[in-house]
Amino acid sequence: MRRPLLTLALTLSIVCRAAVTLPQLFQSGMVMQRGKPIPVWGKADAGENVTVSFNGKTYRTIADANGCWRIDLPKMKAGGPYALKVNEVELKDVLIGDVWLCSGQSNIDVTIERVYPQYVREIDAYENPAIRMFRVQNEANTHGVKDDILPTPINWKSVTKQNAWSFSAVGYFLGRRMFEKTGVPQGIIVNSWGGTPIEAWISADSLQADYPLLVEKTRIYQNDEMVKAQQRANQLADIQWRNVLDASDPGIREDWTSADYDDSAWQTVNQYDTEWAKKDGRGVIGSIWLRQHVQIDKEHAGKPARLLLGTLFDSDFTYVNGKEVGRTYYQYPPRRYDIPEGLLKEGDNVITIRFVNKYGMVHFIKEKPYMLVFGDDRFNQNPLPADKMPLYENWKHHYGANMPSCPSADVSLQNLPTTLYNAVLYPLAPYALSGVVWYQGESNTGNPAPYADLLKKMMGNWRDRWGDAQMPFVIVQLANFMEPSEQPQNSGWARLREAQRTVAKADERAELAVINDLGETVDIHPLRKREVAERIGLCFDRLLYNNKVMLSPEVVSGAVADGKVVLTLDQPVQPGAIYEFEIAGGDGLFRSVEAIAEGSRITLTPQSLTSAPLTVRYAWKDNPIKANVRSLSGLPMSSFELIINQ
Repeated sequence: MRRPLLTLALTLSIVCRAAVTLPQLFQSGMVMQRGKPIPVWGKADAGENVTVSFNGKTYRTIADANGCWRIDLPKMKAGGPYALKVNEVELKDVLIGDVWLCSGQSNIDVTIERVYPQYVREIDAYENPAIRMFRVQNEANTHGVKDDILPTPINWKSVTKQNAWSFSAVGYFLGRRMFEKTGVPQGIIVNSWGGTPIEAWISADSLQADYPLLVEKTRIYQNDEMVKAQQRANQLADIQWRNVLDASDPGIREDWTSADYDDSAWQTVNQYDTEWAKKDGRGVIGSIWLRQHVQIDKEHAGKPARLLLGTLFDSDFTYVNGKEVGRTYYQYPPRRYDIPEGLLKEGDNVITIRFVNKYGMVHFIKEKPYMLVFGDDRFNQNPLPADKMPLYENWKHHYGANMPSCPSADVSLQNLPTTLYNAVLYPLAPYALSGVVWYQGESNTGNPAPYADLLKKMMGNWRDRWGDAQMPFVIVQLANFMEPSEQPQNSGWARLREAQRTVAKADERAELAVINDLGETVDIHPLRKREVAERIGLCFDRLLYNNKVMLSPEVVSGAVADGKVVLTLDQPVQPGAIYEFEIAGGDGLFRSVEAIAEGSRITLTPQSLTSAPLTVRYAWKDNPIKANVRSLSGLPMSSFELIINQ
C-alpha cells in the first residue's frame, strides 16, 4: 500500500511545483537591472515553498494566502549569461545590465522598418547579443488593474536587423547608444500605444480627487456586453461600407488598373491641388482614382524598383501595370512599394492609385519623395539613390464611388482614462529599472491646460507603483510640426511643450530631451529617431552618471536695461542673430522682436517697451522652424514663456 501512496505524494508534489508561474516579463533572454535589488515574483498555490536559484545562490520564501510570492535578489554587477531557476521553471541566457522602460504614444511606436531608409547602412551592419528588446502587447482594461500583461510572441530578442524590424526605433537606438556609453547589457522594454492621451496611463486613485469625471468616463465602459456589441457593430459597419463601395465603384468593374485601359478622356490634375478631391464643395467620401504614365527605358526595363509615394491621405491601393504593389490603410506610414523584377516594361507603364476615404479630403503630403528608384541602394533615402526617376505632379483623375460616411461608435478603450495603467503599466512593476522614457503629448495638444498636473501625477503614480521615489524620467518634448507661421501663434503645441519643460525643470530626477529641430512640417512622426535617442541618452548621462553633462540651454534670469530685454542663460550659445522671439506687454499682444546671442546672454530689441509686466516667448509656435538658439555643442533651446517685471 505504501508504493501507491508514495507515487501519489510525488505526483502531487510535482503538480504543486508546476503551479509556480512568473510574470510575462520573466523569460529566457531577459535583462535584469544591475546595482539595485532585483524583485522576482509570481504566483503559486497558497502556502507553497518557492525556491529561487541564481548566480550560485539560493533564496526561499512561501506563497501567501493569495498565492503571491516575492523574493528580492541582492544588488549585482553587470554580467551573464546566467540561469534563473524558480522551483521547476528555468530561464536561461539571463543578463544583468541596465533596463529602460520606453512609454508613450505613436512616436515611441515608430519602428525600425519605418526609419530604415534614413539609416540603411548602420542598421544592416549592426548586431548585438548584449542588447535585448521586449515589446509589451497592447491591451486596455476598464475594470481595474491586472496581475500580468498579455503573453507575447516576441519575448526578449537580441538586436539584429530582423529582430528589430518591428521594434521601436527610439528604443533600438537608445539601447545601442547606452551600450556604447556603458559597455554593459541593455534591456529595452517598449510599452506604448499610438494616439493615446496621458490620462490613459494614470491610475484611477491618482485621478479621482481632481478629475472625477475622467474616472466616471471609464466606468461607463465597464459593461463588457455593451463594448463588445459596439465593437462588433463597428466591424460589421466597416465591412458593409467597403462591400457597398466596391460594388458601386466603376473602377473595379471596368478594371481601371490595367495598363491597357484607355484613360485619354480622364481629367488631368495636379496632385497638390485640392479641387479634384472635392465634389459638391466637400471632400469626397468614397473612392478616387489617379493614373500616371511613365516611360521606362531599355536599361531599366524588367529590373526591380521601389515606388516612393510619399505619404497619402487616407488609405490607398496602388498598382503598376495592373498588378497591386502595395496598400496602406491609414495616413501616416510612408508609401514605399517594391516593384518585382519583370513588371516594368520598356516604353509605357502605368501607376494607378485608388484612394479610399472615410472622412476628410484625399491629398498628397508635400515635401515627401514621389519617384521610382532603382539599383541596390533603392532602399536608402538618406541620401536618395542616384538612379531615380521623379514622378510627375500631374495625374489622370476620375471619381470612383461617392459614399456616405461610415457609421461608427467610438469604443477605443485605450483612449479612456486609466485603462492602460490598469492593463499594461501596473503589471510591469516592480521589475527593476534604470530609468523611464516618456514620449507622449500629441493627443493632449487640443487641451494642454491640465497637462503639467497630469504629467506630475503620472510620474508620482509610477514611482509609487515601483516603490522608487528616485526613479529617473526623461521627458521627450514634442517636436516641431505643421505649417510654419511668420506671426505669433496661440499654439496648443507650444503650451504643451511648456508643460513638459516646467515639469522636468521642477523635478530633480527628471530631464527634458528637446527635439524642436528634429520634426517635420508634414509628418507628425518625424523619422530622425537616432538623434532623438542620442538626446535621451544625454539626459540619462546627466541623471545617472555625471550631473555636469550640459543639455539644452536654459534661461536663468531676465531683466530690462536701456530699453532692451537681456536674458541670461546657463551656458554659452552659438553667437549671432536669432529668431522666433516675441514680447507682449500689459495688453497681452505678442510682437516678434529682433534678438542677438553673445556668450551666455541674449539681447532682445523691441521697437518700444510696452506697459509692464513683459512676457517673453521663444519658439512659441506649432512649428518654430526658424528657432536657432543652440548650445556650443549644437543642442537646441526649448521653447519657453517668461514674465519679467520692470
